[in-house]
Amino acid sequence: MIVGDLLRLEDLDLGLAWGTDELLERRVTGVTSTDLQDPARYLRPGELVLTGLVWWRPDARPGAELRFTTALRSAGVAALLAGEGIHGEVPPALVDACRTHGIPLLAVPSGTSFRAVTDRVYLRLWGGLQAEAEQPGALPGDVRRELAALLETGAPLAEVLARAVALVGLPPCAVVSGSGRVVAAVAGADLGAASVPIGAEGASPFDGWQLTGGSGPMLRDLAELLAPLAASARAEAAARRTAAARLFDTLGGDGGGGTGSSGGGAARPAEALAACGLPAGAPLTLVTARIDHAPTVWAVDALAEALLWLGVPFTAGTDDSGDATALTTGPLAGLPEQLARLQSRLPDRQTLRMALCAAPEPGGAGAPAVSWEAGLRTARVRARHALAGAAPFADADALDSLPGLLAGLPPEVTAAFHDRLLAPLLDQDARTTVSLLDTLAVFLEHDASWARTARRLHIHVNTVHYRVRRIEQLTGRDLSDFADQTDLRAALLCAPQPVGGLGWRHD
Repeated sequence: MIVGDLLRLEDLDLGLAWGTDELLERRVTGVTSTDLQDPARYLRPGELVLTGLVWWRPDARPGAELRFTTALRSAGVAALLAGEGIHGEVPPALVDACRTHGIPLLAVPSGTSFRAVTDRVYLRLWGGLQAEAEQPGALPGDVRRELAALLETGAPLAEVLARAVALVGLPPCAVVSGSGRVVAAVAGADLGAASVPIGAEGASPFDGWQLTGGSGPMLRDLAELLAPLAASARAEAAARRTAAARLFDTLGGDGGGGTGSSGGGAARPAEALAACGLPAGAPLTLVTARIDHAPTVWAVDALAEALLWLGVPFTAGTDDSGDATALTTGPLAGLPEQLARLQSRLPDRQTLRMALCAAPEPGGAGAPAVSWEAGLRTARVRARHALAGAAPFADADALDSLPGLLAGLPPEVTAAFHDRLLAPLLDQDARTTVSLLDTLAVFLEHDASWARTARRLHIHVNTVHYRVRRIEQLTGRDLSDFADQTDLRAALLCAPQPVGGLGWRHD
């Protein structure tokens, strides 16, 4: 298949934005969907690149188009297919950048889905492979043709696997995702057996499919036959990310000046949610995720996999602040368990964190869109605050304590507050064997009770009185005053290391 063949597929209605006759003769080896600014490391020579242009902004600094096309040229892609759904057209600056780098550019109209493009390309590619000579040990040609026909008619994947097992005696096999989620399986499949990759390597540990059941020639051949389905699933995920990014950009921008808050119409929130596949009238939950020392796309993939494990409706992508964010209408009681499952796929230094917060539901036809936008922004801020805490999983709606509130503050802020209030005690403790800091922690922990503090520290009550007076002198605070007690309690909770029973470690 060559690039020019795409323009002859009338049902796709693709248009040529730029390209010479010579460039349209380039051979096509596959398809990748991406909205990364620099996707070079995830691309292979000869691939078609589908992009929804989420990375492009009309008001962005010049040069984004050249950076994107430079990455495509360095990877040796065959052509770029740009969706018109977000911006209404292919930006002229992108056309110029493709002309500069000699990359054919095709326009994908808003009525053509990326999945339709991907399916047609892979059916053409794998149809051509069927005519090639069979390799020893590979699937027989008639079996390959029968399975390909099942795939082309949209048969369930489990049915295709079962038919392959029945026809050539393959061991019971399964298709699993990068996180180990079973996409489809034959009864009795050993999920721990050897596996072969299906299609291109994933962009994260949670992306891509594997075919379990062994690694022989027939399984490898079956994996190649299933590559169009894997590519379609990847295209669906990319479309979901694009829809989510558009939703967050137009309706939930932190600055409040997005298109959603400037006259989008009263019904716009409900319409935007419906475009993302979320049912109307159901309670919404916002979930955000982050992986330490890893690209944002890893967190997006992890978040999507967690919600796919739970089987709930969702849309997930990157919001305008660069965080992995999802909206869902399903029950999330099992989310911590899925987080632990996904964490097991990551190295120790890369910690996956998730936080959730109830999001407002869009009102009826007469409700203003801007109020929903403001509520969504509030939910995102609360979820990010919870995400900044030390725990891998947090529920912003369960925030009901001072330690929980402080846990989401930047460590630079808590450290400065701790030092500002307690530095005199730290200096004093460094010069003596008696810890006034510990005394303060125990005193506040026991509700400023002289007697109980004395019993806890195994000292005389008079000694407690002496130490408390000394603490008051050094800090300038009155420990009989509730406001001063609260300030000092918060300072202890901001300690980098635990202090008595009140301490809280800010990792």
